[in-house]
Amino acid sequence: MDFGGVITSSVLRAFTDFGASLGGDPRLPLELLGRDERSRALLADHECGRIGVEDFERGFAERLRAHGADVPAEGLTARMQARMSIDQEMLALLGGLRAAGRPVALVSNSFGTGTYDGVDLASVADVVVISAEVGIRKPSRRIYAIACERLGVDPEEAVMIDDLQQNLDGAARIGIAGVLHTGAADTRRQLAERFGIDT
Repeated sequence: MDFGGVITSSVLRAFTDFGASLGGDPRLPLELLGRDERSRALLADHECGRIGVEDFERGFAERLRAHGADVPAEGLTARMQARMSIDQEMLALLGGLRAAGRPVALVSNSFGTGTYDGVDLASVADVVVISAEVGIRKPSRRIYAIACERLGVDPEEAVMIDDLQQNLDGAARIGIAGVLHTGAADTRRQLAERFGIDT
């Protein structure tokens, strides 16, 4: 299971809200992270642990300024995530899975500091795989293989829950089935109807 956008409210919406707060095109942060080569490289380096949060914030603030948004670098990632909140329904779903004896791995691309505040990761997942800690990020098939290895399950026995199709596509390359998360109720329904997993 993913963290941002699955255990939390939408990351995409939070980044768009942050973009709106800059007074220009609300889609600017997501557009840069998705299409601007320098911004994409900064994100990849940060998520893989090659650069720290301060280097990412300085670099991304420069990219935002180059596109007309004058923002201070310090605390940038926290401001980008300020509108995100923990989804209590998803925490309950996770609790139900584990209570039923189904092992859970959290597979998350790290971003900024404080991302996981408010959630005791060890209490919601049997295994935690954070991209910066293993030096690999989704959608690389290797990060999913690490999660399966640590859980002691074959990829064909696993289901990945993520809010981004590209991440599910990465998991599928090693045989992991996927649920595209849009909300707790729909994810619960998909797990039950497609995989016979009651939560």
